[in-house]
Amino acid sequence: MIKDISQEVFSCKVFPGDPAPRCERILSIENGDVCNLTEFSMCAHNGTHVDAPFHFIDKGNTVDKVTLDHFVGDCFVARAQGDILKRTAEEILQKAAAAGAAERILIAGKAVVTEQAAEVFAAAGVKLVGNESQTVGPEDSPEKVHRILLGAGAVLLEGIVLENVAEGKYFLNAAPINLGGCDGAPCRAYLVC
Repeated sequence: MIKDISQEVFSCKVFPGDPAPRCERILSIENGDVCNLTEFSMCAHNGTHVDAPFHFIDKGNTVDKVTLDHFVGDCFVARAQGDILKRTAEEILQKAAAAGAAERILIAGKAVVTEQAAEVFAAAGVKLVGNESQTVGPEDSPEKVHRILLGAGAVLLEGIVLENVAEGKYFLNAAPINLGGCDGAPCRAYLVC
């Protein structure tokens, strides 16, 4: 079974202050054109997207330089609420390791990755941390959490939809659009179970 965990782009959540996606039909069969053709624009961090290290680390890898194994492979979906502190992060990693899926961690629920949790995930060499919020870390101050994880070479998968996904091991594909030189990129994330 395949579970789409992506937001639809034009109705997606947008981080406060970021430009919202927009689209315009520039050709239309209904208007006598040979085809339908749409032009769109969006922030690289709208909806379901990935953050590459370059987002907060000036010499960090851009999206096109991050190897695809960060975005594709076994993952563990953990359910949590509120601030994820060190102990909870360690428990998540223990469950993920027992399931054979500790390289990619997705957090379902209204949870915030704290600096303590980020340190635990970074020290464990986690390749990807994902959550349902438009940012990993506190919305009002995400910088430190981003610097810890991205500085350790991890990538972030933000804005995923996990409300109907049970805790456990899945196969994740969250490969981003190959935007050369960019700090982030939209993706169509899905789980295979």
